[in-house]
Amino acid sequence: MSSINLSHITHLIMVLSALCFSTTDSAAEETPLAKYQHSIQASESCDACHEKNQVNIFKSSMANDCLECHSSGENDSAISVAEKEDKKYTDPYADRLKIAPPPEVNAGMSVPMYYSDTRIGKEPNEMILIPAGKFIRGSNNRLPDEGPEYEAETKAFWIDKYEVTNLQYKQFIYATNRKSPKHFRNRTYPEGKVDHPVVFVSWYDAYDYCKWAGKRLPTDIEWEKAARGTDGRNYPWGDEFDVNKVNSPVRWSTLHMQGDTTPVGSFEAGKSPYGLYDMSGNVWEWTDSWYTQYPGNKWPSENYGELYKVLKGGSWWDCSFYQCGVSAPSFNRSYFKQNIKNSSFGFRCAKDDK
Repeated sequence: MSSINLSHITHLIMVLSALCFSTTDSAAEETPLAKYQHSIQASESCDACHEKNQVNIFKSSMANDCLECHSSGENDSAISVAEKEDKKYTDPYADRLKIAPPPEVNAGMSVPMYYSDTRIGKEPNEMILIPAGKFIRGSNNRLPDEGPEYEAETKAFWIDKYEVTNLQYKQFIYATNRKSPKHFRNRTYPEGKVDHPVVFVSWYDAYDYCKWAGKRLPTDIEWEKAARGTDGRNYPWGDEFDVNKVNSPVRWSTLHMQGDTTPVGSFEAGKSPYGLYDMSGNVWEWTDSWYTQYPGNKWPSENYGELYKVLKGGSWWDCSFYQCGVSAPSFNRSYFKQNIKNSSFGFRCAKDDK
């Protein structure tokens, strides 16, 4: 790989992608499914559109996708993340997901995938009060850094009902003259994604938005309590995974589609016990917490400490290395450097109850 000119690869990929997508522009105007057709074909065989040598170039470019999130930021060397106790680790929760695909793209959703007029609004999100008290945090049944399960406690606090949307974040960048996210064009979000969660935001972006809105980022303990309530449930809606209640990688893989974010609050039946939406799937959500050991955790990791910030909830997309994002139980967590941005990272805000 060291002899490959990555800039040439990137340019070639852009050219080839443009050529392939140009054949479906007219179809995209006819049906909302048209934009997925290329990914459907690609999932069956890249060779359908591209010669073998071109397919190899696409595969080699996947290394760049990894480095987008896993560069050390110091000398461009990759960092070690999400260690397993052994290389043969399999996620018992993912193993349970032998499910039939949704009957259609919008299955379980109360709104369309894409629309132009906001239903959430441009002002900072409505908030829900989470009462003080104890709850069950963590798990004894999955990744070693997610346990041991124990009884945690929080003060009363408020947290956003929805993830911060593209339209809401647009108000922030205009008010503060901040640089717009990578997916924006001419300082506005993609057409049809007015209420989709904002992505390509770093921890610093999320922190500053919440401060601008008179709020703060939630801690990972607050986030988990808001997501799972006090009964120790696996998912915001209960103990059993349901592909019709969450925008997850499983949903898209069963549909044989590449996938995308969905409008916030799309899955009415996927709400948490407190009425919060998208606490599983859609986008990973930044928290204010450092990646540290849980009380009683004996599993050693060089990544613990004030190095990485915790993200919660999983997303619409999952790197196969993690496996944990596949089913996105409420105790799931990931961790990244504060400057990382990608298409599956977003956030919601919290504030103290005064």
